[in-house]
Formats: sequence, structure tokens, C-alpha cells
Amino acid sequence: MGCMSDLHRVVIAVFPDADLLDVTGPAEVFALANRQAGRAAYRVRLAGPHGGAVTTSAGVRLATDLSFAEVGGDVDTLVVPGAVDLSEQGPIPRIDPEVVAWVRATAPLARRVASVCVGAHILAAAGLLDGLTATTHWSTAARLAADHPAVTVDPDPIFVRSSDSVWTGAGISACMDLALALVAEDHGERLALDVARQLVVYRKRQGGQSQFSVPMRQAATTRRDIDELRLWIAENLTEDLSASALADRMRLSERHFARVFRQETGGTAAAYVEAARVEEARRLLETTDRSLDLVAAACGLGTAQTLHRALRRQLGTTPAAYRRRFRAAA
Repeated sequence: MGCMSDLHRVVIAVFPDADLLDVTGPAEVFALANRQAGRAAYRVRLAGPHGGAVTTSAGVRLATDLSFAEVGGDVDTLVVPGAVDLSEQGPIPRIDPEVVAWVRATAPLARRVASVCVGAHILAAAGLLDGLTATTHWSTAARLAADHPAVTVDPDPIFVRSSDSVWTGAGISACMDLALALVAEDHGERLALDVARQLVVYRKRQGGQSQFSVPMRQAATTRRDIDELRLWIAENLTEDLSASALADRMRLSERHFARVFRQETGGTAAAYVEAARVEEARRLLETTDRSLDLVAAACGLGTAQTLHRALRRQLGTTPAAYRRRFRAAA
């Protein structure tokens, strides 16, 4: 982990039709890290093939700070977004030879390289993923595997730390999770959590499988108090989260609370609480070597037996099997 006095120079590649959020999502995370740290922890620059303005996939024009030729070697983190062309067979990652050549030349000069979404195809074309495990947007994962047999493609994780110096992220909004993980590596989990809270996103989706994420399955409700309760649950998993305790917190009768919660979320409070606790258990299984009893206690599930049953219900797997699969990838 870097110290808080380090200034990390981040260069984000921008080229025609690059996905807008792939560029602006990480940039916003790093900008908020500066704000929350109270100092310049990151210096972000956009680099384009020839400098000047570049039109993204959304039609929004971004003004680059540098041309590719002007970047030089003083790069801490190189972020490579993706672009796609649409066809009857689905999205086809755009592999621009000029971009690939520049990434191939610049990557060895950077401390780390991170691809966002189908940017993994550019890293693979540059030879940076050979012999590594990588992820990308689920819709192009099969193509990545077919085009680059030397790369082990896992379409499930939100992001993969492919090596000490190479990270790959899944589709679109996963760029935020990836950038938050980079902040956590540089400056610690506390700062990453502070940034996540400012973004009103969950600092829980560390690696793992995106379709398992509680936030991804639960849209915002029409009642702010229910949304606030869900955030409180996620941050207080070891508290008494029984229906009666939650109803008391909401100052509602248990029966009325149950009706409102189901109406707003489509499920019971008990099911939501278990899913949130499993979400935290996943994070701990991925990122720590704690025993199953300690994991269960830390996420509010109590015992290893309860943890085992909950993962079986939620994910169809066991804690040990989950850890074996995702510990290395995360």
C-alpha cells in the first residue's frame, strides 16, 4: 500500500468511440479520493492519439490533456477503456492498431495497467495478458478467450487482479469497483470506503461475481427511509437485524413494516439481511484468510454452519469452494 504522501499519476487513454463511463468513472473516483484525503493523492490526465478533443461512444467530446506521444514514462497507473462496434452477432471490441501499439510501448513504463470493460481486448492484443487470468464484459468474454487462447478468461468477476501490475475490469459500471480497489491498494480501505460513500455506491463488491451482488439486484425504492435502512443494514451486519428490531428502528409496527418493505423491495427483510450478510461473507472469503467461524461472526451469520447454509441458499456453493475459486482471482 502506498503512503498518503505519494502522488499517483494516472493516465487514462481516450480514443474515438471509447465508452464514456469507462473514462469518467475512474476519473471521478480518483478526484473524490483527492477530496476525501484532503490533498492531491492522484493527478489524472487524459491522453488521446493526437491530442485535442475526442468523441466518445455517448457523443460527448472529451478534451485530452496530452497526445499519446507526450505521455512519456512517468506513469503510475495506465487505464485503458474499451470501444465496441455493433453487429448482428453482437458487440465486437474495437482493436485499433495505433492504440494497441501505444499501450504495448507504454505499459512497461507504468507501475500498473488496468483495463476497463472491453479494454481487456486491447491489453490482450498488446500481449499483456498472456499466461494470466482476466475478465471483461460478459458479452465479449467468449471472443476474448477465442482470440487469445493464452489468456484464461473468467467472465464472472467484477474485476480481476491479473498480476501485481495488471488489473482487468468487467463491464461499464464495474469501472467504479475497479477504481475503488486501486484506491484501496494505494491508500487503504478507509479512503476507498469514504469515496464509495460519497459516490453512494457499496464498497463491498471486491472481485467475486457481479450477479451475486445485493446492490445490483436491488433498485432504489420510492421511499427514502427504506433506502436509508438498507444502507444502515449493510453497515451494521452484526447488529440485531430481526424484523422486529428493524420495525422498531423505522418506528412502524412489525406487520406494517413487513408490508412496506416487501412492497418497496419485492422481498422480505429477512431475505435482504441474509443476502447482505452473504455479500460481506463473500468479501471476507475473497480478501482474508480468516477461519469460517470468524467470517461468520464478522458478517452477522453467527456460526460456520449458518454461513454454510446461507451460501448454499444464496450462491449454490460452500464457503470453502467459493474461497478456492475467487481467492486467487480477487
